[in-house]
Amino acid sequence: MPHTECHLPPVGVREIKVVLATVPYEAEEIEQLRRAVASAEFIHCSSKDDQAIEQALKRADVAIIPEDIDDRYIAAPFLKWVHCDHSGLTRSARKEAFEKGMIVTGAAGRSASALAQHAFYFALALTFDAKKLIENQAAHIWRGIPGYEGRQGLPGKTLGVVGFGNTGAEMAALGRAFQMNVVVYTRSVVPAPSTVDVMLCAERGDSLDPLVEQADVIMLATKLTDATYHMFAAPQFARMKKSAFIINMSRGAVIDEEALVDALRSGEIAGAGLDVFTKEPLPTGSPLWDEENVIITPHMTPAQPDKRQRSMAMILDNIARYLAGEEMLNAITQKDVFTHELPPHPAG
Repeated sequence: MPHTECHLPPVGVREIKVVLATVPYEAEEIEQLRRAVASAEFIHCSSKDDQAIEQALKRADVAIIPEDIDDRYIAAPFLKWVHCDHSGLTRSARKEAFEKGMIVTGAAGRSASALAQHAFYFALALTFDAKKLIENQAAHIWRGIPGYEGRQGLPGKTLGVVGFGNTGAEMAALGRAFQMNVVVYTRSVVPAPSTVDVMLCAERGDSLDPLVEQADVIMLATKLTDATYHMFAAPQFARMKKSAFIINMSRGAVIDEEALVDALRSGEIAGAGLDVFTKEPLPTGSPLWDEENVIITPHMTPAQPDKRQRSMAMILDNIARYLAGEEMLNAITQKDVFTHELPPHPAG
């Protein structure tokens, strides 16, 4: 699946005069970036060096950073393009950036295969009731899970994938490999690949409801935007099968967590696999920790072995595209604007 492009008309050849890079890369990788911007002044410093960043932003027209943009980048007088070296640019999807005409790109897709596999870790663990099996193993209990002989595996079940970027496409492909029927809901109108049985598109006026009602396993891989904030709340949980699982690999606030807890406790849905949360770290007092039918991972996926190389390839590709005035990979657009309040990132 190709990386997402920002489909804007070519603007002619651009130039790069001053680059600020704060990504924590090895010396040879930084040198690659330096060579890619040719004769431009190249400033490399730590992302923690606020003084150096402040001085560089007075002159920089391009920045390559490991985190989201903040007010310093919005206020930078000459900044035209910022690459945020991670995926999920919710905090960078600010109205001010678009009003300024700033290009903001990210690293979506570099870990797509690993994230899809993580989602199926949840799907398999919930299907097999891994938590209870491990408890029984520790207690030396052979079998002992009521009704276990009636459980069914993934083949023949319906997988619902919400969001069809790099990760969503990998989820659909794995769903097909597990012999599941695959239903996808996506924002844009795109052709359905061979891995997808039904493609629902918001831009075509399709409703999310058929996916919610039909899916045995729902995997969330969508961006968090104003349109997807609390996309899954009490009405959606009420429409899901009582035997269904929901798995969140996108952003925590795509789910209304209070409604999720209610749905789990009332038996409206059978379980959840959660890697992301509205507030992170997940507070120790959150009821999600103690729900028997919830599996939690701490927003952490084992990395693909070539993750850094994939990140570098995206940045180098985008440098070439920027200089040529071409479409940029993984550029956010006004459709991605997010105006809701989010808890601050943890310190450090």
